[in-house]
Amino acid sequence: MAASTARRGTALVVVDVQNDFCTGPLAASRYPGDPAALRTVVANTARAVAAARAHGTEVVHVRFVGDPAHQGPAWRHRDARRDRPPKCLEGTWGAEFAAPLEPAPGERVFTKRACFDAFLCDGFERHLVDRGAGHLAFAGLFTDVCVDSTARTAFQKGFHITVLGDCTTALHTPDEQILRFMRRLYGARVTPYDRTAVWTRHPEEEKEAESWPLPSRTPQASTEASD
Repeated sequence: MAASTARRGTALVVVDVQNDFCTGPLAASRYPGDPAALRTVVANTARAVAAARAHGTEVVHVRFVGDPAHQGPAWRHRDARRDRPPKCLEGTWGAEFAAPLEPAPGERVFTKRACFDAFLCDGFERHLVDRGAGHLAFAGLFTDVCVDSTARTAFQKGFHITVLGDCTTALHTPDEQILRFMRRLYGARVTPYDRTAVWTRHPEEEKEAESWPLPSRTPQASTEASD
């Protein structure tokens, strides 16, 4: 299923802003940079969501659950070798959306079951197409894992990509590096959340391309970081 060139709508896709990834001791222990960056992502993403709602842009929420029952053999083998417990277990505080990013009534929520790419969720692509979205703006965690995995599939399926650069951070690579990669490979726009008039607009409606400096947060290399 590919996005039709006639689809001009925008959806803000909020990826995995859940407690185990962005707040509390587990999040702080696995993020190799300053945990304050995670708090900034949550705060800026909340502002982006509020702006999307005020503008009438659809907000779609994506969540991750990592229960062993959902894991494939390779995933279980990787975690066993790393001696890592599963994250975001269904029904736990860690799997809940971080405050204040709870979905509003009527907003769709899609669940990734031990996978990175939201297009593997039942109904995700169908919902976007049915809603006329041909352009996806991304916020959430982590830029180089689930955000990139989803954006990569989106691009291949014909969706235009924008990344809200101050509403995301990377786990394994410098932020600037992964955002430059996405800009180059997917033609992604990278813009701050407060440029609402830009990221709520389909890229083909721009008279000329605009560009903003990439965020420069650089997580320290660490063997403790894990997907």
